[in-house]
Amino acid sequence: MHSLRFTTETSSNGLVERDFVVGEVPGVLWSPVAGPDHAPLVLMGHGGGLHKKTPAQVARAHDLVTRWGFSVVAIDAPGHGDRPLSAEDEQTRADFRQALTAGDKERFKSISVRYGSSLAERAVPEWQATLDALQELPEIGTEAPIGYGGGVSLGTAIGVPLTAIEPRITAAIFGGGFFVYEAQLEAARRITVPIQFLLPWDDEHVDRQSALALFDAFASTEKTLHANPGDHRTIRWIGLDQEFLVRHLAPAGTSPA
Repeated sequence: MHSLRFTTETSSNGLVERDFVVGEVPGVLWSPVAGPDHAPLVLMGHGGGLHKKTPAQVARAHDLVTRWGFSVVAIDAPGHGDRPLSAEDEQTRADFRQALTAGDKERFKSISVRYGSSLAERAVPEWQATLDALQELPEIGTEAPIGYGGGVSLGTAIGVPLTAIEPRITAAIFGGGFFVYEAQLEAARRITVPIQFLLPWDDEHVDRQSALALFDAFASTEKTLHANPGDHRTIRWIGLDQEFLVRHLAPAGTSPA
């Protein structure tokens, strides 16, 4: 089992940000400067080609910490952020560029499915190891309720199989923006926790029917779908249920900090 090692720490406006590594996986933990131990913990996945500290990701994390007193953790997916690129990562990026230049949608889809499957197989154990290490921290422990807030694209491609096998996750936010394949549908059929699903209605590459099939596959009795027009790279989300994770993770009577 890998232990967690903090590498940097900064704090401001009631929030502390700590970079860490678990094994060779870099991550970041945002948490309140002061507050009760065992506050809810949100695992936050990032989009494809991005990293753990994109501006949108940081903004969502800061809101959960400063408004609700949650802790939020993000790690770089394999081949992303501060992670080195493997030969597979390099080749896949070259293949993506060639498919886009040629306008070959079928090849682009095939590459996406193959690479997404590979990333999920590598990233799910890394997330579990990170969660194991975080639960060794006294302020988190095994008592903290845990949710997944991956959003769209790669965050969901990894988050669905993670949530399917990880009983510690008790609510999750997923979304479209990636090509769904049979293994993802099988994983979704094993998920029974409350789900909020975000759907970019006009995704440039991914047919919305694929995302709708994934939503339909979730076995959860409580699941909601929220669609906005636009592509997942440029969409502005309007009218979201901003308190979804709060309702399912926070103690009754919790109010904004």
